[in-house]
Amino acid sequence: MLVRSVLSAAAGFLVFAGFPPRPLWFLAPLGVALLTLVLTGAGGAAPRLRAGFGYGYLAGLGFLVPLLPWIGVFVGALPWLALAAVESLYIGLFGVLAVLVSRLRWAPLWIAACWSLTEWLRASAPFGGFPWGRLAFGQSEGWFLPLASIGGSPLLSFAVALTGAGLASVAVTVRARAGGATNWVRPLAGGLVAALAATVVSLALWPALPGMDSGDRTITVAAIQGSVPKLGLDFNDQRKRVLDNHVNRTLELADDVASGAAPQPDLVVWPENASDIDPLRNADAAADISRASEAIGAPILVGAVLVNSDRTTTNSVIVWDGDAGPQERHDKKIIQPFGEYLPYRGFFRHFSSYADRAGNFVPGDGDGVVHANGIAVGVATCYEVAFDRAFEQSVRSGAELLAVPTNNATFGDTEMTYQQLAMSKVRAVEHGRAVVVAATSGVSAIIGPDGSTVQQTPLFVPAALVSQVPLSTGTTLASRLGPIPEILLCLGAVAAVAFAVVQRRRTISTPIHSSTEKAPADAGREDPHGIGDRFRAERGTERTDSGDHSDV
Repeated sequence: MLVRSVLSAAAGFLVFAGFPPRPLWFLAPLGVALLTLVLTGAGGAAPRLRAGFGYGYLAGLGFLVPLLPWIGVFVGALPWLALAAVESLYIGLFGVLAVLVSRLRWAPLWIAACWSLTEWLRASAPFGGFPWGRLAFGQSEGWFLPLASIGGSPLLSFAVALTGAGLASVAVTVRARAGGATNWVRPLAGGLVAALAATVVSLALWPALPGMDSGDRTITVAAIQGSVPKLGLDFNDQRKRVLDNHVNRTLELADDVASGAAPQPDLVVWPENASDIDPLRNADAAADISRASEAIGAPILVGAVLVNSDRTTTNSVIVWDGDAGPQERHDKKIIQPFGEYLPYRGFFRHFSSYADRAGNFVPGDGDGVVHANGIAVGVATCYEVAFDRAFEQSVRSGAELLAVPTNNATFGDTEMTYQQLAMSKVRAVEHGRAVVVAATSGVSAIIGPDGSTVQQTPLFVPAALVSQVPLSTGTTLASRLGPIPEILLCLGAVAAVAFAVVQRRRTISTPIHSSTEKAPADAGREDPHGIGDRFRAERGTERTDSGDHSDV
């Protein structure tokens, strides 16, 4: 048990190590493979369901604790560790489901589908879900990335999990063969198919990905990173300074355009919280933004905090076009619990003195598209980019270009900004669109439709990125299918789990009347090619049952 516990935590850490900013994306399927070996009992008796939950939970902690420290960088360790502990419950559930389906035919397929099911659950509940840390978001530099154009981030995550489960199956079969097994050809072939299928398909898709020379037409876009006076929760205490930083950096770019040092942009993107002074209520802020837009000769997408009549606030992106002033706007629809609002405020305020500093934001509506200078721009503000439905809706509503205005100043010098940048790269491939990421303090970037980084800023440095990008009205298969691939994967997992539970109950209820009346040779094994039972069958050690079946 101790060895398996250590291996489970190590498996989770391998998955974490595969996430940006490290270019070690291939560690994620290895982590899934190691966890699968633990959960399927390779090398010994398979764990019971409750043990499967425990091993999965330890893997979750090994993955999410090092992935999410940015949560507590300015508010202490409690929120960070609490979030990691809660989210690890879903990976614990995966442990239970993997133990159940590991004895079915084509077990790697069902194990991977169970990972997809638990990722969907984690991205859905509670409080709207928390999809941060999906396996897909660690693959922005890997060779699986083209799969996002077929089935979005759900298919990309499934490919990583399937590869890992297939590798585990291959490892078990090879070890059984070394131990003298004779029935190993079909199991080995099945494991290799599972391990290599995603790689073969994704490599075949690479040449078809659109590049910077694709699309219906090309425009010039600029992303402004004004930076902030200080990091932390109080970064906007000097709200006028933050606004001035973005105005001044835009004016500097305007000078470069006038001198011929930079091309004339058709559109400028400012980050989230560029103007925490409501420009619809404050004449000075409005005048400053108008001045910047007039100087640069292009409309600006301004990230602003707007105060509503009931004293609630909206996190908005406003199209601001020179003298014409504010035009269309996107009010952030997917707002961050415990940050932009606090659910059950009276309860959670007992756990942290920072609870009352959570905002009073309300979600907006709309299709996520704003129009500026004849360009249809799909907007996902910061946290929204983690959710499939944000850009999915805007692309279906005609978005030709995608923008991610974000503010990472509240998370300091952590890996968070690189993790979010990776999500933007996945979204670019998923929808075949160029993506402009504008961050207050970095990292800002311009990303091609193939997920490549065209330009990128360092952290905490005022900067302006200017580049030509393609506009596209075509849609990828992932954009057209929307949530269908994830629904099918989840339904497959539910069906496999249901079948496994039924077979398990039948096995438990099958009586053996006497010591001379033996059970059939394959009793209790729905599939001689399941990962765990394959290893035990070749060694001549059947799975035993303690008689306590309450955990079913």
